Order: sequence, then structure tokens, then C-alpha cells
Amino acid sequence: MSTAPHIPVLGREAIDHLAPHAGGIYVDATFGAGGYSRAILDVPGTRLIAIDRDRTAIAGGADLVARSAGRLTLVEDRFSNLAEICAAQGVDGVNGVVMDVGVSSMQLDQAGRGFSFRLDGPLDMRMAQTGPTAADVVARASESDLADIIYLFGEERQSRRIARAIVADRQETPFTTTRALADLIGRIVRSKPGDIHPATRTFQALRIFVNEELDELQTALAAAERVLKPGGRLVVVSFHSLEDRIVKNFLGERSKTGGGSRHLPEVSQVPPSFQLLTRRPVIAGEAEVANNPRARSAKLRAAERTNAPAHHDDEPSSWPRLSDVMRGG
Repeated sequence: MSTAPHIPVLGREAIDHLAPHAGGIYVDATFGAGGYSRAILDVPGTRLIAIDRDRTAIAGGADLVARSAGRLTLVEDRFSNLAEICAAQGVDGVNGVVMDVGVSSMQLDQAGRGFSFRLDGPLDMRMAQTGPTAADVVARASESDLADIIYLFGEERQSRRIARAIVADRQETPFTTTRALADLIGRIVRSKPGDIHPATRTFQALRIFVNEELDELQTALAAAERVLKPGGRLVVVSFHSLEDRIVKNFLGERSKTGGGSRHLPEVSQVPPSFQLLTRRPVIAGEAEVANNPRARSAKLRAAERTNAPAHHDDEPSSWPRLSDVMRGG
């Protein structure tokens, strides 16, 4: 099945931890350019359900579907819906789920998608190409909401200053292009030679917010827990601290065992639903980073499903919601 040159970041390590085998059923929750899917299908006798919310990625995978002899089902949907997607395919349990979360290189390299300010394009950033754009958020969000979005999702310390400048300037001219917004931020945020572009964190924040990426990830992890069979494996590659923290906390909580104190009454504890395969995250080697600078920030975490019941879903997060901000709530 391997005919395309695309190799995802930490691709070999991800497949090694996933350990696909003949007869197994797997989910590639973030199809993208199909790197993981090709590697899984290279193992004879595997069956694969692949998901992507980007219809461009779905269209690009048509040839792989045709060549898979019925072993690959490609679904246009959010990966948070993976449990429902599996059920719709008549699958009640899988042997592995792999996720490469965040924006793809293909999306970043297309100026018309508006993910990057390296190439001027419409201020869009939508993975599914439906719903509010980044331009809509920048035009309608209050100054306080904008500041919170940029601070929480971009970890930008100058968030209030940036939000204040956006609100002041948009009254005269709406921000409709990536370059216009990047230029504004570049004028008001100082940077030193060698620093990342001053707009980098703001663009990250808007992209995460528009696509509800952190909510998607939290929901997808819990869905994977429900569909994985005992012994099934979950492998997640993330690219910034917010994503990695969610994965780390999820797997840490789900793999917690024992504990307590002999001086205190014993407290009943939910049995662990996962056993960690990576005590520390796997990172890219020097050669991969040299060939692909994006690999520098990648972290892989993996765990194996136990036979314990799935835990209850975590409490909802407290960060801003797209629907609330867009209706002025």
C-alpha cells in the first residue's frame, strides 16, 4: 500500500507503539495525508477506519480507498465522534487508535486556507471549511474575549495589548487577510532577532479556538477509551504544550493505581483503564528534526487499554466557547 512519500512526524515510533497486526481493526483519527493509514494497511489483514474533518484530505484519500480492497473506510467527520463512527460501521471494539492532533502541513502550506501568515490569504483557519472563520471571531469577539482567547490558547503574554489594538483598528477596517492581522501584531509587539514572529501565538490561538481543537481532543480521548478492546493501544502525537498537557493528564488519570496512606481509611478507587507505554513522551531524533523542523515540538504518548470499564467523562473545561463568543455570550 505504501506509494506516497508523506511520512508523518514520529511516524515510525507511532506505528511501533500501535503495533498493528493481521486481523486487527484500527482507527486513524486524523487521516491528513494518510501516512499512518498507509503504514497500518501495509500490515496484511488489517481493517482501518480513517477520519478527517477536512474534505480536501478526504478527497486526497480516494485513491488509497480504491486500492485498499475494502479494508479502508474513510469518513468526513470530527474525530471526537470516533465512537459513533465506529458504531455506524458495525464495529463495537478496535485494536488501536492513533491521533496526530493539530493543523497539518498541507493546511499550513495552502494560502487560501488562511492558517499561516507566511503566505497572504483570507483569514479563515477552518479545518472543516464550515462555521465561523477567524475573521468572524476577530470582527465580533469582545476585547475581553479576544484577550482571553489569545492568552489561553496562544499562551501570549501580550494578549490584552493585542486585543485592544485589534478592537481599535477593526472599527475602521475589518481584518480579512492573514497579512493584515500579522502586520498589526508585528507593529505593536516587540521581538528580538531570532525570536518567533510576534503573530505566531495569536494565530495559534485563533486556529485552536475556531476549530475547538482542545475540546475535540478531550472528547476524542474519552471516545477512544470506550472503543478500545482490552490490549488495544492509544497513540497520540501532539505539537504544543496545551495538547500535550491534555493527553498527559488524561492518560495519567486513567492509569492511576493504588496510592493512599496506611494512616487513612481506604478509599475505593476506579480501576485503571490504561497502562502507560510511555512514562515520558517520545520526541523526534536529531535527524528527523533536521529534515522537518516541525518535529522539534512533537511529543508522542501511548498507552494500552486494560479490561477495566471506561471512566466517566471529565468535567467540562472552563475556557471560552466558540458558540458563546460568536453570539456575544
